[in-house]
Amino acid sequence: MLEQRIRTALVLGVVLIVVLFALPVWATLLLITLAILAGAWEWSAFIGVDGRVARGTRTGFVTLVAMGFAALTLPRPPLVAEYVVLAVAIGWWVVAFAWVVLAPGAAPRPSGALAGLLTLVPAWYSLIHVRLDFAAGAQWVLFLLILVTATDSGAYFTGRRFGRVKLAPRVSPGKTWEGVIGGLTAGCLAAWAGAGWFDLPVLPFLLLGVAVIVFSIVGDLTESLLKRRAGVKDSGTLFPGHGGMLDRIDSLTAAAPVLLAGLRALGVT
Repeated sequence: MLEQRIRTALVLGVVLIVVLFALPVWATLLLITLAILAGAWEWSAFIGVDGRVARGTRTGFVTLVAMGFAALTLPRPPLVAEYVVLAVAIGWWVVAFAWVVLAPGAAPRPSGALAGLLTLVPAWYSLIHVRLDFAAGAQWVLFLLILVTATDSGAYFTGRRFGRVKLAPRVSPGKTWEGVIGGLTAGCLAAWAGAGWFDLPVLPFLLLGVAVIVFSIVGDLTESLLKRRAGVKDSGTLFPGHGGMLDRIDSLTAAAPVLLAGLRALGVT
């Protein structure tokens, strides 16, 4: 399984680099849009019971997410509207953290649909604008992927080797506090390297990196909670060894709005 995960990750990495740096900008925007919509299709299973949900419901949810994209695009919202989008997104992830910690078993069925909208639409907006609004937009998207991947990988390997103390046994029994420490360490190293990469002050950028890392962990745990509540193991089977699209972008959906907000706050252009 590990070898399969590595092979799939390498193929995905090559594809992403080609799309980001060798193809026109519209290819990246299309890839982001298709990835989030694929995630929306998988997310719709969280609305059902034991992963069973009517096709019309799934199509309707994906359409609703696409309408959310359009609402943030036509016309393009002014900067003050972006503050609202990012505040709602970050506020939702704070609520999701409280949900995971305090009441992982208390969730009415319709909450899955609302959680999906609050997760996927701001994530799409954030990824699109990280790519479009900064001179090094393609590099920022790549850096975000590296940061999240470093965190996930550090947590995975540290948890496997040293994991003892369960992080959230009612949500994801395999995750441990030792894994979190390993993920934070790997992510902070990536953030430190990123400060040099983009020639930004180390301390403020490290603080932003820690915030992105913490929110990415919350995103992962939230998807785990919803999968467990819906009675599904993986969100899909799109990527051998990795599961579905959501299993690949769950951390990213929480990390992207935090990175965009942080880059705005740091005055990055």
